[in-house]
Amino acid sequence: MKVTLENKKGLNKDLKIFIDKETMNSYMDEKYEEIKGSVNLKGFRPGKVPKEILKRQFGKAVFGEVLDKVLKETSTKALEDNKIKPAGQPKLDLKTYGEDKDLEYVLSVTELPKVEIKSLENIKFDEYTVKINDSETDKRIKEIAKNQPNFKEVSADTKAKKGDLVSLDYKATVDGKDFKGSEGKNTQLTLGKDLFLKGFDEQLIGVKKDDEKLVEATLPENFPEKELVNKKAKFNCKILSVKQSEELKIDDDFAKNLGAKDLKDLKTLISKQINDEYKNSLDQLSKNQILKEIEKIKIDEVPENLIEEEVKILSQGMPEEEIKKNKKNFEDKAKTRIKTGLILNEFGERNQIKVTEQEIQAEVQKQLRMMPGQEKMVMDFYQKNPSALASLRGTVYEEKILNLIKEKGKANKKEISKEEAEKILKEAHKNDHDLSKEKKEMKKKSPTTSAKEKKPATKKAKSKPAAKKTKKVSKK
Repeated sequence: MKVTLENKKGLNKDLKIFIDKETMNSYMDEKYEEIKGSVNLKGFRPGKVPKEILKRQFGKAVFGEVLDKVLKETSTKALEDNKIKPAGQPKLDLKTYGEDKDLEYVLSVTELPKVEIKSLENIKFDEYTVKINDSETDKRIKEIAKNQPNFKEVSADTKAKKGDLVSLDYKATVDGKDFKGSEGKNTQLTLGKDLFLKGFDEQLIGVKKDDEKLVEATLPENFPEKELVNKKAKFNCKILSVKQSEELKIDDDFAKNLGAKDLKDLKTLISKQINDEYKNSLDQLSKNQILKEIEKIKIDEVPENLIEEEVKILSQGMPEEEIKKNKKNFEDKAKTRIKTGLILNEFGERNQIKVTEQEIQAEVQKQLRMMPGQEKMVMDFYQKNPSALASLRGTVYEEKILNLIKEKGKANKKEISKEEAEKILKEAHKNDHDLSKEKKEMKKKSPTTSAKEKKPATKKAKSKPAAKKTKKVSKK
């Protein structure tokens, strides 16, 4: 194989690739030997069909397969030998080809630009830790204690009031007749929450242990027995007990019930929990700072084909006239996204960052935990949408890259109070809201704007082997 580099214009390059006919014929012979054993032709034993017969019968098909294989292998090798990473799919123009002929073609490719990443090791950003004072921790523990059920049975002559826990047996009738589900044993109701039937609770206020009480309530729309929906039922209730809520004593026993060793250990755990609530958001601010610094890194030329693809994504669903009006704005944003993606990918490749299947599954599980009750829907979505799973892989990949940049960079460590953290996050949220509002303003004229999440530029910058995507664009 002979490769000549021609027409070098910026990132656009033409590679003229020549393979002599002797090499092509050797590929053809290999293919004929491969199919020889599986061909059955009348008059010939299996594996004994002469090559000339095979050529007459299968010549065109064999040459097509061989040509495709050679184009893939040689184009990939030509790019690798010349250290060219293609930005998108190369174009292939066949000049000379055919059985018992030399093969010559031109591979036109737009190369990914060279990217400087050394400065990432000295990148500066703010890294926050939140100092949680004791009063904040105590306040949180008191809130936990307040929400912990702690009911104690009261004396037989104490009347139930709002907030008390009443246990009862009941037997209900509609128009004097029993119905399915009309009996209940040891049913517990917290008076005032109105969780059983609307208006049921309030009729139990004032009852005592061993009282019998007739309660009337309307059966709801979702009642299983449809013929009884919206009918008034009478409930004969026997009060088993009345319990009142007591404030829990915050001590070592309380802490142990929550899984801590003692009260001191609980305070440490709660303090960390509060800190963690701010940590993820503050870490994201640090990463946003890193991305802003990356945007300042200069890249001489960004491939036009990548810009065009990114503009299509950014303007998806917008009217043509609106796209033309905002073309410059879209192109600037596309360049920024692509440039950031190229730099992150280069850093990821140089540091051999990989994403494992275990990491992908961990991310899926994380999303499942965030959507209780919709787990099956989320799993079905990823199983039916490979592109969504690929996008998720890209998100994990980018996260790993940013974490490594953080490790290598120069952090300006800041310890801040909870109030300061809230102020910083509020300001960041306001800026994000203003940016989102600006984007919506640009798209408000378009009723067909897709709500589908756009694929980040980071993933688009990753090149794939050209051999798998080679096309024949002209034949002679």
